[in-house]
Amino acid sequence: MSDSTPKTALTPATHTAPPAKFSHGVRKGNILQVAGQVGFLPAVEGQAPTPAGPSLREQTLQTLANVKAILEEGGASWDDVMMMRVYLTDTGHFAELNDIYNTYFGEQGLKEAPAARTTVYVGLPKGLLIEIDALAVLG
Repeated sequence: MSDSTPKTALTPATHTAPPAKFSHGVRKGNILQVAGQVGFLPAVEGQAPTPAGPSLREQTLQTLANVKAILEEGGASWDDVMMMRVYLTDTGHFAELNDIYNTYFGEQGLKEAPAARTTVYVGLPKGLLIEIDALAVLG
């Protein structure tokens, strides 16, 4: 028996089409999954994606903005996020990430408990320091 709830791809105006056959975000019913996002600046027609800058702070804040844009495109907010996965390229960035993360979410006016989070260390394309994905449950 198949579920008749449609699955909708989410691509905010700030994002270019994905480089492969995947969606930046997908919503089905009250579940919204954001694909791993990196710190690319908002899309500019005809230009290749560009990182926000060389620092962890610049890339983390842009990555969070990119995740938030997809959440909003699907009708969600940070309060709907149940789980975030953070992928760092350098174990030495963990404390700095936590400082940036705490400040950012301290400014978001969350009304619900903060999301659960896992941080892992990975390789990313040259120049990228962080990637974040998120799972939200609405309503």
